[in-house]
Amino acid sequence: MTDSLILRTAARLLLVLLLVLSVFVLLRGHNEPGGGFIGGLVAVSASILWAVAHGSAAGRSRLPLGDPLRLAALGVLLAAMSGIPALLLGEAYLTHLWATLPLLVTELKVSTVLIFDLGVYLCVWGALAGYALAL
Repeated sequence: MTDSLILRTAARLLLVLLLVLSVFVLLRGHNEPGGGFIGGLVAVSASILWAVAHGSAAGRSRLPLGDPLRLAALGVLLAAMSGIPALLLGEAYLTHLWATLPLLVTELKVSTVLIFDLGVYLCVWGALAGYALAL
């Protein structure tokens, strides 16, 4: 492995930019192309970039929860739990629900679809980052 000051310095900025972009793609996915899967892939690319610049152990330590398996498991749990509110209301499992939260000057539309997408995002990030970091 080569020790590149330029790569390590650029990785700091690019890590933040890629993670912000991944969250943007995650949140945008309900109305346009994107969502949890593509956002997770962008987050994986940030983790791989950090691992190339700083080593596999440093890449693993930058993951949320510090462990790719835990991250993937949390994602599967969130995605599975996103169907429970519908069951509680007598609907079919994974029938998604929407609500509007009033804020001071606007309203925020929320849904169980976002919880499902967040679960996919975390699962993809954890599973693929774990695979890439093992290589």
